[in-house]
Amino acid sequence: MSILLSGLYRYPIKSLRGEALDTMEVGPRGPVHDRHWMVVTPEGRFLTQRELPRMALVRPRIMETGLLLHAPGMFDLEVPADSDEVMEVQVWRDACVARVMNAAADQWLSDFLGVACRLVYLPQEQRRQVDQDYARSEDQVGFADGFPFLLISRASLDDLNRRMGLELPMERFRPNLVVEGCDAYAEDSWKRIRIGDIDFRVVKPCSRCVIPTVNPETGEREGNEPLKTLMSYRKEGNNVYFGQNLLHDAQGTLKNGMAVEILE
Repeated sequence: MSILLSGLYRYPIKSLRGEALDTMEVGPRGPVHDRHWMVVTPEGRFLTQRELPRMALVRPRIMETGLLLHAPGMFDLEVPADSDEVMEVQVWRDACVARVMNAAADQWLSDFLGVACRLVYLPQEQRRQVDQDYARSEDQVGFADGFPFLLISRASLDDLNRRMGLELPMERFRPNLVVEGCDAYAEDSWKRIRIGDIDFRVVKPCSRCVIPTVNPETGEREGNEPLKTLMSYRKEGNNVYFGQNLLHDAQGTLKNGMAVEILE
């Protein structure tokens, strides 16, 4: 059975709309520019679609000079990358020193989301370490919840959709890597894989929150699916799991169509 990389996704600003890529550059923190930026409260606490599903409607785009923000009913805003203002921010239990983008970005996001917020980024000189229960001391991550990569197989989503009687898109689950050519949930049994010149460690199943219930086209929650169905067959303890978190052992380039080799 030939397993191939069939989808690459990057999320420049944590919990805002992602973008599909044909080619992905992988750096020390994972996908380059993935969760490099984050929306926080004025006090520095991270904000996500868990409390603000409308965040799904904001489309950030990477530009040579910084970011371009787009959302329904709003003017497009160019946000330059240079900033000297710093603040301490919180991502779950981690405290990080981030740089604030600018007042215009803060106001634009506050107006659209309906809450006071600020846009920050994690500068290269700052290092956020991955949970050492699963990682090595050198492993790092941007503003993602915990790990630099999330992998889901197309067969797993097909099986979930069949059980629900729905056709939810892969984007609901916000993976970085999508693979095809394996059985449903085959990724649960993998320990190490190789794609191109990059080896990955499959370290932890991904516990799911309410974000997959948000329709990215409307920015609204739609009932309790897929969580209701996942709870019927993917529940362990108090959590439901879908997809696998990965750590990478090298930097390089990933392209759709690359072979996925199961090493262990």
